[in-house]
Amino acid sequence: MRQISLWVVIALFFASCQQEEEIYTANSITYQLFQSSDFPYEGTAVVKEMKSGALEILLTLRGADSREAYYFPSHLHFGSYEEADAAIAVTLNPVDIRSLQSRTVLGTLSDGNTLRFEDFKSFDGHIKIHLAEDGPDYSVILATGNIGKNPNSAELFHRESVAICTPYFPH
Repeated sequence: MRQISLWVVIALFFASCQQEEEIYTANSITYQLFQSSDFPYEGTAVVKEMKSGALEILLTLRGADSREAYYFPSHLHFGSYEEADAAIAVTLNPVDIRSLQSRTVLGTLSDGNTLRFEDFKSFDGHIKIHLAEDGPDYSVILATGNIGKNPNSAELFHRESVAICTPYFPH
């Protein structure tokens, strides 16, 4: 009896893994997120193409986690991280401090456009992860990185050039 239940568990495990893989195409791209404040957080943004054509962004931070629930707001912005008042293209799901991850399926951007995988590779944008949703800690950018056509390398990243972003969508 134990042997049968073990095989059932193994079969369910492989079936669940296979179902997850079936929703994605082979297209993905990874961008670095660089430490942007005195808080030691950095990470990656992985953009995966789903079979539906939609894009999923997985944010993963490296740094201190916690058992207490707390969420770091994150945004996809238009323009490079150096641009002052860069408009928010879309609010991403916040990064959970317990797992240091966030997943967002992109929908329509604030300018009315919808990005496909090839569009994303040439998109003029960046991602920022904030310490808080509002107040003075909103200005603290934990991690940021250019995406799309903008340069994304440690050699070209300058923490002192990270601009504070506008906390609202353009009209």
